[in-house]
Amino acid sequence: MQTYISMLRGINVSGQKMIKMDALRQMYELLNFSKVKTYIQSGNVVFQSPDTNCLDIEQTIAQQINQTFGFEVPVMVKTLNNLKIVTANNPFVEDRHEDISKLHVTFLSQQAQQNYLEKLNTTQYAPDEFVIIANAIYLFCPNGYGKTKLTNNFFETKLKLSATTRNWKTVNELVNIAEQL
Repeated sequence: MQTYISMLRGINVSGQKMIKMDALRQMYELLNFSKVKTYIQSGNVVFQSPDTNCLDIEQTIAQQINQTFGFEVPVMVKTLNNLKIVTANNPFVEDRHEDISKLHVTFLSQQAQQNYLEKLNTTQYAPDEFVIIANAIYLFCPNGYGKTKLTNNFFETKLKLSATTRNWKTVNELVNIAEQL
């Protein structure tokens, strides 16, 4: 069995697309995923599955959410190994030792095309900074994520990919939970 982490985008925000974590956990179990654990109310789920294709798992979960809860939710699925690589490569932690409460990771559905990357000016959003490595965008937002222009919508528009963001503490906690399954 492979260990996965799914991240749902846009649930339980401002009273919109409300899903209780117990109901979400039960839905995952009905999909024959095992060792299902949720973390906080924003749709982070750690689970195991014999399926090895993240895209297939994303589609299965998204379809079931629509059937069960009656609305569409973007779903991103990553392997435990992928998240471990993300945590090991954060330049704001490893090289600069920034305040981790100001760090976030925007996960992309796939690696961005070079022509879109070339159009991004990484220095024009100061004091916020970002570094793109593979399919992860590492964010340092010294004034807080709530005040940055470097949002999911920003990166989705610029890179023509789906994106979802988690704070650094959450990313690390998801790895910890997944390692304990």
